[in-house]
Amino acid sequence: MDRRPGLSARLKLTLSYAGFLAVAGALLLAVVWAYLLRYVPDNAQGLLGISPNRYLLVHTFAPAAAVAMAFLLVFGLVGGWILAGRMLAPLTRIRDAARTAGTGSLSHRIRMTGRRDEFRELSDAFDSMLGQLESHVAEQQRFAANASHELRTPLAISRTLLDVARKDPTRDRGELIERLYEVNTRAIDLTEALLLLSRGGRGTFTREGVDLSLLAEEAAETLLPLAEQRRITLDVTGGAAPADGSAELLSRMVTNLVQNALVHNLPSGGAVTVHTEADGGTSVLRVENTGPVLPPELVATLTEPFRRGTERVRTDEHAGVGLGLAIVQSVVRAHDGSLDLVPRPAGGLLVTVRLPAAP
Repeated sequence: MDRRPGLSARLKLTLSYAGFLAVAGALLLAVVWAYLLRYVPDNAQGLLGISPNRYLLVHTFAPAAAVAMAFLLVFGLVGGWILAGRMLAPLTRIRDAARTAGTGSLSHRIRMTGRRDEFRELSDAFDSMLGQLESHVAEQQRFAANASHELRTPLAISRTLLDVARKDPTRDRGELIERLYEVNTRAIDLTEALLLLSRGGRGTFTREGVDLSLLAEEAAETLLPLAEQRRITLDVTGGAAPADGSAELLSRMVTNLVQNALVHNLPSGGAVTVHTEADGGTSVLRVENTGPVLPPELVATLTEPFRRGTERVRTDEHAGVGLGLAIVQSVVRAHDGSLDLVPRPAGGLLVTVRLPAAP
């Protein structure tokens, strides 16, 4: 990238150093003139007839002072250029790293060594930013690839069904319509989930007072038939947990957590406990369920979009699209909260959501 016409930072610092040194030298000479030569008599005999007079001192001092000023100026320019180069060397490394990142390569790091000064802090902050950007870009690329794959699947199935119906006119149209309806419904659910995930990530919503305990009761009431169908005990405990945010998004968050706890549970005889409470300036929602034992490395990936562990894949009507916990995490982040997933030693998962309490 070509620099626009103008003085470089190194030249500006050099001129500043040289100018400061020249001004300091001039002030020193002025002090000498004011407090030394003023006491020298200005007559032909000098002081007591043996010392030189002011005229002789001035004509002797002036050339030496001019030489000293010229030396200070040259020394200030040369020394300032060298010092400015040494001081700005870390910025050159940061500039080169920024240009490398601008070409799309985010794996480069400055890793500046030495004492922790302002340049070292800037370098560390830049490395941290590059790390976050690299992680974010990789996550977005995985998300785009997975979303494309997930959206392509129902379209491919629909095309296959239509090709089969076209080649076999005698095939039962009722069965075809039912299969196409199921595939289309799944595609619509996936699209709506992607839109909700995008909306939650942007954080563009109207905030209002929301009680998480009421949302938990509504979600439990809505999902009670599913719990009864699977013979799972569903309990809601705790007290009021006022939060400040979008009622729609927070309701979807609670519903996703409860539904996830019901779907990924024991085949029968399982339990799900939803607990809400206010803890100082934080509103807490805990969803705990029984189920198979989950390895920690699997739990760490559950909030990533479309990441389904083999132990958690289901093929029934409640299989979902792999965005349940990803939407939960997106909503929690948009509300400046935190999400913790901890595997239970006996099996199952403990999910804890902490949101800033409503004022």
